[in-house]
Amino acid sequence: MNAALSGPRWSDALDRYAIGLSGLCLVHCLTTSVLVALASTVGGLLLHPLFHEVGLVVAILFGALALGRGAWEHGMLMPPAMGSLGLGIMAGAMTLGHGPNHDEAMWTIIGVALLAFGHRLNRVAFD
Repeated sequence: MNAALSGPRWSDALDRYAIGLSGLCLVHCLTTSVLVALASTVGGLLLHPLFHEVGLVVAILFGALALGRGAWEHGMLMPPAMGSLGLGIMAGAMTLGHGPNHDEAMWTIIGVALLAFGHRLNRVAFD
């Protein structure tokens, strides 16, 4: 097996990228909320369902790879459990609809925070 794709270093890199992706998602959600209030034209583009569907698929892939591999290597189930809860909340938030009269952004932010926390727990488990 390739040494670059095995062990804690590979999982640690995936977790760092996943945490970064979670941060970008958080920035996206907060920025979109502000932009919707300021300029509905730009907000309409950022609120397109495909944008969120692709983002969720990417988050699921990073979560499965990093958290699954971490659980396999260090044996702790809390990181993937926390990450799965976050992903589930994010997926559920997509059913709420977009806009200022919906709680979609709030639930997405909660899900992203839990997912990032799961990745953080995964990194700590390797220390």
